[in-house]
Amino acid sequence: MVKITEELVRKKSEHNELIIGTLEELSLHQEDIDKIEHLGNWCKNLEILYLQSNLISKIENLQKLKNLKYLNLAINNIEKIENLERCESLEKLDLTLNFIGDIESVCSLKNNRDLRYLFLMGNPISDFTNYRNYVIAQLPQLQELDSNEISRSERIKAQQILDKITPGVLKDQEKYKIERLQQIERLKLVDNTIPDEKFWNTPSENAPETRREISQRQRKCRGKADDTNKQKKKKKEVAVYNKQGRPLNINEAKLDFTFIDDDPKEFILDIAVYKYLDSNLIDVDVQPIYVRVSIKDKIFQFVLSEEVYINKSTAQRSQITGHLVIKMPKVSYKPILEKENESNLKKIKKSKPQKKNESTFLDVNPENDSMDFSKIIEKSKKIQEIINNEDIPPLEYI
Repeated sequence: MVKITEELVRKKSEHNELIIGTLEELSLHQEDIDKIEHLGNWCKNLEILYLQSNLISKIENLQKLKNLKYLNLAINNIEKIENLERCESLEKLDLTLNFIGDIESVCSLKNNRDLRYLFLMGNPISDFTNYRNYVIAQLPQLQELDSNEISRSERIKAQQILDKITPGVLKDQEKYKIERLQQIERLKLVDNTIPDEKFWNTPSENAPETRREISQRQRKCRGKADDTNKQKKKKKEVAVYNKQGRPLNINEAKLDFTFIDDDPKEFILDIAVYKYLDSNLIDVDVQPIYVRVSIKDKIFQFVLSEEVYINKSTAQRSQITGHLVIKMPKVSYKPILEKENESNLKKIKKSKPQKKNESTFLDVNPENDSMDFSKIIEKSKKIQEIINNEDIPPLEYI
């Protein structure tokens, strides 16, 4: 059976960056764990603990979890409620589908003042006469029992008839204990070495021992399956290049796809990926002359007819169909403005080169000759004529 190890707890604490000392929630369900241990020392801040679908036979080693609010121990091999008195913050306890036949052990939860929700369906005690009234009367802090709300009138009635129903409840408990001892003796005579095929086809008793035997056989089957899968993985790797080193077209997953190459700007590759496949199982690698997509370790590779930009390529998943659409801009495509600029530069280069001795002038507003320095002398003569003109009165200074 599986033990609770530090490695296992860290593996299950990825959401907390593998730090177990500050964990507030931990899920250890379906791990074939047979004993609760170490959690009180490693994860003292736990508020939610999932231990359902294991092989735990005893509630223990949880007294240090002072902040624990929700404990799920459904589908285990527990036969008695115990050792939860010090879990002071416990609000919800799930013990569905266990083997609890000791109804008096319910009274051990009296000191759990914050306990509001209790699940005991699927246990032998849930078949006892007046089981519900007995539990409600013993645990007045409960708000719900087996997902059914407890009304105020139901609580008062249960407390009123508690003394009357207790003898009958205890009688059912003693009857079950006798049947359980007889069951243990019968199971000792069962041959556990019979082949799996016969075991699965033979009716078995509903007991902790049977559940443990089923788990062991399932683990063996899983081990054989793992070995088979390892052998399958050793198959010959798919060749993605030919002998000359050129990429090959590959569709190992045999997926439908559409390739659009009539757009001058870009190539578009639409791959019909399985709609409900997790995107984490898809890896896209765009190279200048080919694109490779790995889907659940199966390769899809497509060779392109011309080069594309790697850093400008995009890959998106359709939320409706699940298809993978990869857009790859072509290196050869150039926008219209860029082409015009290139053509203009070519025209300038092809124009007649300028002679070395030929001088050039900057033409600034040819209509206005105010900046024409070649006419400075001519302008100064005009100014002198204006000054010497007797008809023009001299300037007066005020």
